[in-house]
Amino acid sequence: MPRNKHPEITEQRILDTATKLFLEKGWEQTTIQNIVDELGDLTRGAFYHHFNSKEDIINAVLDRLALENNPFEKTKKMTELNGLEKLKSALMLSFTNEGQLDAIKSIPTILKSPQIIANQLKDCINTGAPDIQSFIEEGVMDGSLSIHYPKQAAETLMLLTNIWLSPIIFSVDTEEYMKKVKHLQELFNGIGLPIIDEEILRVLETFHKEICNLNRLS
Repeated sequence: MPRNKHPEITEQRILDTATKLFLEKGWEQTTIQNIVDELGDLTRGAFYHHFNSKEDIINAVLDRLALENNPFEKTKKMTELNGLEKLKSALMLSFTNEGQLDAIKSIPTILKSPQIIANQLKDCINTGAPDIQSFIEEGVMDGSLSIHYPKQAAETLMLLTNIWLSPIIFSVDTEEYMKKVKHLQELFNGIGLPIIDEEILRVLETFHKEICNLNRLS
């Protein structure tokens, strides 16, 4: 077999196909052989040259979905907003984009994997938190926020909203979910980070009800 001169193209094709199948069939119902069969011109051996396991491919797909629907990149362009307003905008976008619902719809149980949860925790700290920190520091500079520890506040916000508040990891009814949200509202208000207002409360309640409807339909 001739050597693949463009491995990055093959990797992108695998990711394209895997993403399509995960969204259509769901994570648990999609096998590596399904991905290979859908590609049509790739062997299992060639697949494993790019991804070592099913968890590797799902991590790559999760990263891609996060990048495609990155609320921080969109918010950075809103130069007319102050730091607090940018934080609120990013939070709002993260719970209203279609990619978020697509991901939840297609992979409802994958975050029960300890390895994937560990990767998500690292991503929260290494990828998401620095963006939040930059908005917090901007808010401190423009006077819209008063935070003593921007880095630690950013990491706390990222971990609690992405892990503890995740309806994928912790499945609760909407009443309990909103109690968690209001607890976070009090917690963040207490450290000078009033990002959860009445509008965001309504968005989060709608978001959770949509997740519950998806679960009933699946």
